[in-house]
Amino acid sequence: MRLPHRTSTTSPFKLASKIAPASLAMAAVAAVGIGFFTPSYPALADTVGQTIQTPFGNAPISFADIVDKVKPAVVSVSVVNDGGASKLASNDKNDKNGKKADKGFTLPDLPPDHPLHDFFKNLPKEFGQQEQKPKIVQGQGSGFVITPDGYVVTNNHVIDGATKIQVTFDNDETKYDAKLVGTDQRTDIAVIKIESNKTFPTLKLAEKESRVGDWALAVGNPFGLGGTVTAGIVSALARDIGSGPYDYLQIDAAVNRGNSGGPTVNINGEVIGVNTAIFSPSGGNVGIAFAVPAKTVKEVVQQLKAGGTVNRGWLGVKIQNVDEDTAASIGLLQAHGALVSEVTPNGPAAKSGIKAQDAIIQVNGEKIADSRDLARKIAELAPDTPVDVKVWRNNAEETVKVKLGLFPKNAEAAMSGDNNDEDSNGNNDDDNAKPSSVELSQLGLTLMPARTGKDAGEGVAIAEVDPSSDAAQKGLKPGDVILEVSGQTVGTPDDVLSGIKKAQDLKRTAVLLHIKSSDQKRFVAVQLASKKG
Repeated sequence: MRLPHRTSTTSPFKLASKIAPASLAMAAVAAVGIGFFTPSYPALADTVGQTIQTPFGNAPISFADIVDKVKPAVVSVSVVNDGGASKLASNDKNDKNGKKADKGFTLPDLPPDHPLHDFFKNLPKEFGQQEQKPKIVQGQGSGFVITPDGYVVTNNHVIDGATKIQVTFDNDETKYDAKLVGTDQRTDIAVIKIESNKTFPTLKLAEKESRVGDWALAVGNPFGLGGTVTAGIVSALARDIGSGPYDYLQIDAAVNRGNSGGPTVNINGEVIGVNTAIFSPSGGNVGIAFAVPAKTVKEVVQQLKAGGTVNRGWLGVKIQNVDEDTAASIGLLQAHGALVSEVTPNGPAAKSGIKAQDAIIQVNGEKIADSRDLARKIAELAPDTPVDVKVWRNNAEETVKVKLGLFPKNAEAAMSGDNNDEDSNGNNDDDNAKPSSVELSQLGLTLMPARTGKDAGEGVAIAEVDPSSDAAQKGLKPGDVILEVSGQTVGTPDDVLSGIKKAQDLKRTAVLLHIKSSDQKRFVAVQLASKKG
């Protein structure tokens, strides 16, 4: 029986629904011939080394020697996810009294054309449910060996959920079992170990940083073909693909599904990046691929080999960029730094006195450009490291000493607060009440009390947004709740007016609003329009 191939839904990368992991998804492959010509050049400097002399130095006229050096260390990674079958098997053991565990009543698995199919399908859940058979899924990706004893670097999304991992080399049909050593979801890097006593060829991570325009060769296992080499250049550096604070290389060498985890190498055969994601409206190669830079890979791999996890410093805040309007609303002369929108209860920042609406502008004397810069600088530090955090608060700079914590796996859950004031539909005891609304033309908003009855005073709700206003441009919408204005807690539309007056008294051209949308909180700086009438 053929097993279905694993899809790419496990990739952590999303960029307008067009960033796709380069892991394998089976597809029809069509071969297309492309004509080309070889231009004539002046003197050949070294025909044996297959290079040519140019005004900018030697350049390869063939990548064959590089491929011969690199390809033996590149592996195809095959994974199997049994869909939880192994876990079910372990649960199906006898209990301590020797009796088989009671699975309870399950509905019969009847074909759709059976006369009783609809009867059992529509029975209430308390009558039991049909026992589902685990779905076994296969997937493929790429990787490369970094030590002679068989440590292999690949992508986290390639081996995520795998119950069995095997690797094969292009020149060897032997399937080697491999075990998981460690994974890092934030960089999408994983390390596995080949379970063999053999000595394997290796690749070296490049020490020198790449430059835009450098040659780049991608080697991997696209569509399960194995041992495939494509060539291009480094198209850009420090790309943000919406996957966290880390930067990525952009290359134009053809990378497809199945290339995930494979190396991108320079003309010296050194790994400059690990292929991770592609930008693709169609799912196929369009000449834009992203790789984790060698410097980041080296740092992550060292920790994964040592302990199976990556330990990062943790500040315990939710942050956002400080744009020009935000800077104007808090009195900051330059638009830089990271604005704290929420502080984790009992986290390192909270214990040190950092508050919401603080703008973090320096860490250990280094200027913070934006929120990604802050996240990256904190992540580079070890847990328990003491740091000096300079914040902009109440029109003045203030330095706060913070002892960093350990970045938790469930940081998002730690940040979220319980919201038990209303049920899942947002209902309360006074849903039929119709509070009066107040038009606030300076913000382009129509406001109303967020709640009525016993919960009155907890913010001010936005009833309408003028489509032509700056508030609309900043993403404010009906249903959002204003919690604070210029650092002042609000409970009525009059409180919002007071906050605006406070901003005007300080000669501000914008006002900072603390907004709650569903269960998310953020700061939005809205420009103040001249008052009508």
